Amino acid sequence: MGLAPILIVDDESEMRSALSHALTRSGFTVESAGSGTEALLKLKKDSISLVITDLKMPEMSGMEVLGAAKKIIPGIPVIVITAYGSIHNAVEAMQAGAADYLLKPFSFETLETTVKKVLGNNNNGSEDRQASSANLRTQAVIKTLVTQDPKLLDILKLAESVATSRSTILIQGESGTGKELLAAYIHEHSGFKDEPYVAVNCAALPDTLAESELFGHEKGAFTGAIGRKMGKFELAKYGTVVLDEISEMTPPLQAKLLRVLQEREIDRIGGTRPVAMNARVVAISNVDLKKAVNKGKFREDLYYRINVVPITIPPLRERRGDIPLLVEHFIEKYCRLNNRDLMKITDAALTQLANYEWRGNIRELENTIERAVLIGNGSRLLPEHLFLDSADAESSSSPTISMKSGMTVREMEKQLITQTLQEVNDNRTRAAELLGISIRTLRNKLKEYKLELEDQKAACGSCR
Repeated sequence: MGLAPILIVDDESEMRSALSHALTRSGFTVESAGSGTEALLKLKKDSISLVITDLKMPEMSGMEVLGAAKKIIPGIPVIVITAYGSIHNAVEAMQAGAADYLLKPFSFETLETTVKKVLGNNNNGSEDRQASSANLRTQAVIKTLVTQDPKLLDILKLAESVATSRSTILIQGESGTGKELLAAYIHEHSGFKDEPYVAVNCAALPDTLAESELFGHEKGAFTGAIGRKMGKFELAKYGTVVLDEISEMTPPLQAKLLRVLQEREIDRIGGTRPVAMNARVVAISNVDLKKAVNKGKFREDLYYRINVVPITIPPLRERRGDIPLLVEHFIEKYCRLNNRDLMKITDAALTQLANYEWRGNIRELENTIERAVLIGNGSRLLPEHLFLDSADAESSSSPTISMKSGMTVREMEKQLITQTLQEVNDNRTRAAELLGISIRTLRNKLKEYKLELEDQKAACGSCR
């Protein structure tokens, strides 16, 4: 990325390792320090682009690291992370010059987005800094959707057709299917793609900060509110607000969000007048919101308000024809990130991947390929590099055949071939590999079935 390394400061080695791995995986260069003292030594002798520091550390606190870092390298951005979040801590950190404040636990996606936002921000003014960072269209937004699946291609066409509107969109699907990628795709194909793209993880919003984060607050609205803060909806301006894991939003916040969507205006905490809300909202959920409504866990009126354009992304097991494409894409990605020569995957390994259950969907597949690239020590990826759960691989290796008493072997064979073709979206080459027959044999079998069907139709016609 052409940037100086990011410095991670945390007294817990596991946390340092996890953060380093996540950022390295995103393409950043990372250094780490186990204490504030070690961090300051690195800052004095090395070129550092960003500091990420834990708040609670034994020798030197994160606030002390923040202050000392600013003295050594004036203007260096610092992100403070902590498991002990409160409005007071957040305000204190921001007042001391922190670029952002993350509450543990947070997802690696949130970390990546925050880091890219901060590194793209060169403005030191508080309100202007928030606006400019939200206005940054980061690389996290511009990611690749890899598919040849007819159902998903139809979904992309639908997404493009509604992208230019201001209608609220609800994207549902299992975890790891690429819901936020689709939200970013919609933003990129809208008429306002140069406006901000602001993603919010509703599950990671602390109860004490949630309303302020979304809707903002005025100076003096509560203890520690030392200035006006623009919320996510205001920062998005005419762009897109993505509310990820919206099902985790608390009932009071659901009620406030409903009013925002109905009236197209927000009320800052402590504000005296409403502010127009011009952004388009994309809601994301990995649970069935209709079922959540029936169980009383989600407001019915809010559900119908956000369900203007419903889109459901199918799980990977329902579009297995995409697996070879995705595997090739991820191999190229992780070979490049790890400075490896481009590797090839063997047919045996690809067959295992094609037959696997993939309960974690594309995210699980990506992690599997990343691990395989790191473990593989040659030019080819082998089955033993995948570390797939053998029970899951075996359970999903063949379609379920409905057997009846008196069914012939030929009928069973026909059913097996038909179901295998369905599993791979009529990709005959892949079906032949899974069945262990040649493509020529498969073509001959299909030709026989077609002739049988035509004979049956002709016989039925002659009986009339």
